[in-house]
Amino acid sequence: MAGYRKLGKTASQRKALLRNQVTNLLYHGKITTTETRAKEIRRIAEGYIAMAVKEKDNFETVTVKSKVARKDKDGKRVKEVVDGKKVAVFDEVEKQIKKDAPSRLHARRKMNAFLYDITEVPTEAAGKKKATKSINLADKLFDEIAPKYANRNGGYTRIVKIGPRKGDAAMEVIIELV
Repeated sequence: MAGYRKLGKTASQRKALLRNQVTNLLYHGKITTTETRAKEIRRIAEGYIAMAVKEKDNFETVTVKSKVARKDKDGKRVKEVVDGKKVAVFDEVEKQIKKDAPSRLHARRKMNAFLYDITEVPTEAAGKKKATKSINLADKLFDEIAPKYANRNGGYTRIVKIGPRKGDAAMEVIIELV
């Protein structure tokens, strides 16, 4: 007996399907799929949520100094003439950053290796590349999802049956984060 369901797909197709569905489950909070796929998705998603819960507070806050370009009211860089050349003006700013502990960094890298990158496009600026923003799902797991489940021992997802699908009568379910 195998340790996982084959889902009628080759290994590469199955891996891509599961990566895509786990990514969408963590991003949207719930998805609709077949029952067998949902059971496989649950195994993977709960593993990543458990990893995030375990490592959510495993960092230290560090103050660093960095140079940032000075900008005018229109958001363009301020430039000065130095030795006959226009040069951007930089200000030194102190920033607070989170420095991951080695185990949290390992967890973050495992998540980023499996989960797909998500690019969010606002509806009012559809078609404009500047308006898009990249979502880091590892940060979302650590900052939003893990604190919700800090006092919970497993069981982070719920599968609700919604009935057979019209085309092939496969049992459809909604899998959602509890």
